Amino acid sequence: MKYIYRFFTALVVSICLISCANLNNSQANWQTLFDSNSNLNQFSQVGEANWRIENGILTADLLKGKNAAFLTTQKTYKDFELYAEVWVDSDTNSGFFVRCDSPSNIGADTCYEFNIWDARPDPTYGTGAIVNTAKVSPMPLAGGRWNTFEISVKGDQLIFKMNGQVTSSAVDKKHAQGGVIGLQYGSGIVKIKKVLIKPI
Repeated sequence: MKYIYRFFTALVVSICLISCANLNNSQANWQTLFDSNSNLNQFSQVGEANWRIENGILTADLLKGKNAAFLTTQKTYKDFELYAEVWVDSDTNSGFFVRCDSPSNIGADTCYEFNIWDARPDPTYGTGAIVNTAKVSPMPLAGGRWNTFEISVKGDQLIFKMNGQVTSSAVDKKHAQGGVIGLQYGSGIVKIKKVLIKPI
C-alpha cells in the first residue's frame, strides 16, 4: 500500500510539473503588442485620430480626418493568434485589419477586416464578421462593455471569436502573404486594455 501511495504521489507530481512547463511555454510564446506598461513607439499611424494612453488604456474618440485611422504594427505577421481586450460604445466603428497588402493602404479590400461595428448598416458584416469574407448571424453586440476578441490566421484558415465564442470563420486565399496589423478607429469610443500575439 505504501508503494502504491508513493507511485501515485510521484505520478501526480510529474503531471503537475509537465502541466506547469507546458503552461509556461505557452505563455512564453505570446508577445505583447500593447498592455498597461506599453507606449506607442512600436506602432505607426495611418490617418488621423487622437490615439493616446490614459491610465494604461489605449484610447481614441476623435477622428481628425475624413477616413478611418489606424495604428499599425511595425512588424509583419502571416500566421498567428491574436488576443485583445476592447471596450467600445454602441456607435463605435473599429476592428482589426490583418495581412495588409500595404502598410500605408489599410482597408477591407487590401486586408482581412475583423470587424467591431454594432451600428453597421449591413449587419451581416458587422461585429464578429470578417468583412467581405465571412458573414455573422446573429450579430453579437459589443457596445458598452469590455469584450475579448480572438483572431486565428493560419494558412487559408480564418477564425474570429468574441468572448470565447466563434462568430465567423472562413477558408480564403485573398491575402496569402504576411502583412502589418492595423487597430482601427472610425467613430465612437475605442478603449484597448491589452493586445497579445502568438506567431504560429
